[in-house]
Amino acid sequence: MDIASFIGIISGLSLIISAIFLGGNIYNFINVPGLMIVFGGTLATTLITFQFRDVFAAFNAAYFVFSKDKEDPNDAMATMIRLSRISRSQGLLNLARFKTNSLFLKKACGLLSDGSSEEVIRAALTTEIQSLQMRHFIVQDVFRKMGIYAPAFGMLGTLIGLVQMLSKLQDPNNIGPAMATALLTTFYGSLLSTLFFLPIAGKLRSRTVLEIIHLEIIREGAISIINDNNPVIIYEKLSSFISSRRRKPM
Repeated sequence: MDIASFIGIISGLSLIISAIFLGGNIYNFINVPGLMIVFGGTLATTLITFQFRDVFAAFNAAYFVFSKDKEDPNDAMATMIRLSRISRSQGLLNLARFKTNSLFLKKACGLLSDGSSEEVIRAALTTEIQSLQMRHFIVQDVFRKMGIYAPAFGMLGTLIGLVQMLSKLQDPNNIGPAMATALLTTFYGSLLSTLFFLPIAGKLRSRTVLEIIHLEIIREGAISIINDNNPVIIYEKLSSFISSRRRKPM
């Protein structure tokens, strides 16, 4: 699990709930109609903006990101160095037998075992990376849009509450509670946007950057293998993708 995300969400909720408890009764911050307006309205507008499969994919990706540890680019580099040694000792054809769960790496091994040229390998794998970026952009955009819609529906709920409050001005005792209820929807919208939707979009973007680095290491490693570079040269090339503090020795 992503420990940083878990700590961030728990600490954020803890601080907000603690502030509520210190300032009064937590039940004053519970309003079911307000939640229906903000969360339901945000979800409905998101479904209008995007296809259902994109929204489903976004929530699925969010769960995947928070439940799975980050990939280490050093592992991808080590894998490509291992493949280069196999190709030099056993030939390119043996790369087709390499066992891996990565579809991208399988594609790279298939192109190498077929004896494809450097141009073909670069074009095929670059297209694959660009397609992944486009798919991930849509997933990130779902949460970015939800981060925009939630405060807007919070304000809409506040306006609804104010209209209801103004219709009861003849009873001054109801003005205070009605105003509090009206402001709660703005609170809900800001909370969902600031603590959940926008941070999730940011986390998905950072994971996409890491995944692209991982794939670019595989692509450049495959090109080095087809050019018959030795493992030392491949290490020097691929280690450039990793910060000097995190590089593992060959």
